[in-house]
Amino acid sequence: MADGAARQKALAEAEAACLRRGAQLTPLRRQVLELVLEAEAPVGAYALLDRLKASRPGAAPPTVYRALDFLLEHGLIHKVERLNAYIGCSDTGHGHAHEHDHPHQFLICRRCGATLEIADAAVTHAIEAAAARAGFVIAEATVEVEGVCARCAAA
Repeated sequence: MADGAARQKALAEAEAACLRRGAQLTPLRRQVLELVLEAEAPVGAYALLDRLKASRPGAAPPTVYRALDFLLEHGLIHKVERLNAYIGCSDTGHGHAHEHDHPHQFLICRRCGATLEIADAAVTHAIEAAAARAGFVIAEATVEVEGVCARCAAA
C-alpha cells in the first residue's frame, strides 16, 4: 500500500476496529502494522525487525512476533504462507477478527513478488462444497496462487 493517505486511512480503521473489540493498538503494534502496510510486497518478520530497529534499537524478534500475532489475531494482516511473509488485510475496516471472516485468496507474482489479496466468494464456496462432498470440515482455508502479474506479463 504505497499511497500515504490510504495507509493512514487503513491505520485509522485498524485502530477503530481494535477499540470496537476492546483491544489496544499500542504504538509498537501500530508501527509494525504501518511497516507491513508500507511494504511494496509481503514482508518477512526479520525484514520488519530490521526496519523497526531504526526507531527502536532494542527491538528483538519476540517484539515483532508478538506484534504480528496480535495483528493476525485481530484480522489486520494476513500471513502468506508460501512466502512466510505478511501483508496488510485489504478488508480491515469491516469488523472481522481472528478467523478472517471474509473470503481471501492471494495472487503471487513469481517474477516481482507482488501479492494481491482478492476476495472471491465463489472460490470459497467451491472449496466449501468440495470439502463437504468429502465429509471434511474446514477450520481454515487460504488459497495462494502463483503466476505472473499483469505488469510483469506486459514487460
